[in-house]
Amino acid sequence: MTDRMRTTTTGTPAAGDVLPSRILPLTRDDLRRYAEASGDHNPIHLDDEAARALGLPGVVAHGMLTSALAIGVVAEWAGGADRVVATAFRFAGPVVVPADVPARLEVTGAVRKVAEDSSTADVALAVTCGGAKVFGKAIVTVSLEG
Repeated sequence: MTDRMRTTTTGTPAAGDVLPSRILPLTRDDLRRYAEASGDHNPIHLDDEAARALGLPGVVAHGMLTSALAIGVVAEWAGGADRVVATAFRFAGPVVVPADVPARLEVTGAVRKVAEDSSTADVALAVTCGGAKVFGKAIVTVSLEG
């Protein structure tokens, strides 16, 4: 059990325990760096005109980047990325990233359930940007062992 988990709960996490909320800024520079690292140069992530031509309001963040940022919040709470054992995400809406100011991902979460043997916990996340839901479903399962 990590000290980080103990700051949120007493001992083993329990269903209903709330993770610290986080606001994560996301800039166009972040999107360019992610495109380079991932090889995903789809113009909807880099060019307003291309995004608008497809009916989007402007440049949108990569879905995998957005989910990785949300997973990172849980990983930090759980004591590290090596604690994440499974994820399940369903996208609900795009994260529009303006050219002049960062988009702000708001990540909140709570323990949905703990395995009977207390080996894992499922954390349900609520992720919004500008008040709009980013994910319809966001569950991160973490190991509580080790």
